Amino acid sequence: MAINRKILVEGKEIMVILEKKQEFISLTDMLKAKDGDFFISDWLRNRNTIEYLGIWESVYNPDFNYGEFAIIISQAGLNNYKLSVKEWVQGTNAIGLKASSGRYGGTYAHPDIAFEFGMWISPQFKIYLVKEFQRLKSDENDRLKLDWDLQRTLAKVNYQIHTDAIKENLIPQEITTQHASFVYVNEADLLNVALFGVTAKEWRDNNLDKNGNIRDYTTLEQLVVLSNMESINSLLIRQRLPQRERLIQLNKVAIT
Repeated sequence: MAINRKILVEGKEIMVILEKKQEFISLTDMLKAKDGDFFISDWLRNRNTIEYLGIWESVYNPDFNYGEFAIIISQAGLNNYKLSVKEWVQGTNAIGLKASSGRYGGTYAHPDIAFEFGMWISPQFKIYLVKEFQRLKSDENDRLKLDWDLQRTLAKVNYQIHTDAIKENLIPQEITTQHASFVYVNEADLLNVALFGVTAKEWRDNNLDKNGNIRDYTTLEQLVVLSNMESINSLLIRQRLPQRERLIQLNKVAIT
């Protein structure tokens, strides 16, 4: 499902959608800022536009149809030549432009291409478009960082609950501190293997260029799962389930 947001550029609301982890900016909304009676097809028929689109697709699209592109570029710029977004996409298998229908219908473009379209509207419009898009991304990154920190804190709280369960149920009273640490590490790696498929040591050996530990590089989603797994493992430990059975159950939690 697409996620929709809006940015305000020179008094015009511009829709930004997120589809399959990729942003697209509405050219239909942007066009409202251009003086005169223009269409997106007016921009598409320009030879410089087609050359730019062709270069962009050649860099980012392994399925780009170069044969059809050669035909289009040979005709671009001629007085009677017209090209729609739909014709461009269907003919060349382009991924940088897309036309959609429905409530949020219109023509959308990858930010690189949308910025180029913004230059066609006016240099000033492009500058403000880039500025507002960067602000949107900065705000989102700040929010994600806050969410990540919150989940990291929650994971630490559950970690204490987890270690208490280990201490009360898995560690004999007559044992050295060093031996007790082996039990804690063993249980921590149980969660690592269930969620990440590797132990902490295996991760460090494979990531010598990185500081910290495996859990410092988790995604927000993985932190949520890890927090839940620590709570579940605490309950399973108190129920005296063997470690092998707990690993199987925790892995099911991780992959569902």
